Amino acid sequence: MGSDGKVKCYGYLDIETTGLSARYADLTVVGVALMRGTQHRFGQLFGNQVDTDGVLGLLDGVDRLYTYNGSRFDLPFIRYALGLDLRKHFAHTDLMYDCWRHDLKGGLKAVELRLGIERRLPGMNGYMAVKLWWEYVNSNNLQALYKLLEYNKEDVMNLHVLRQKLGVE
Repeated sequence: MGSDGKVKCYGYLDIETTGLSARYADLTVVGVALMRGTQHRFGQLFGNQVDTDGVLGLLDGVDRLYTYNGSRFDLPFIRYALGLDLRKHFAHTDLMYDCWRHDLKGGLKAVELRLGIERRLPGMNGYMAVKLWWEYVNSNNLQALYKLLEYNKEDVMNLHVLRQKLGVE
């Protein structure tokens, strides 16, 4: 609850791409979860759906945005790909740095493992996400797209669990 008595809306964001460099890779998926009290909403954009209006629409009403390594990857990638600087629109917390303060180093999956945060798609990683995207694009394999979207959703939803376990406000 904010100082104004209104229930805060927390947003969790994760992206999928075809590589690590925004200059040479494409933004393929943007996933966002919104949590306001007991209300939860999840949305995703993929492929040509990913645009400035779409991303801002997913984040409509957010008071604070949470990512994992978003300061160094997600937000700069979105800024380069879409010309959209989310830091100008939203307060942002990168949970990776909160993890570091708790001596939890490594990628999101390694931190989840140490904290006992479970996954429905164990063993999936960013490299596999790229392969799934190209399987969808090159072969119109909808199962590959669904698995990619489910992987992204799991990343996004686990950010909320991670934030709770860390006790981050």
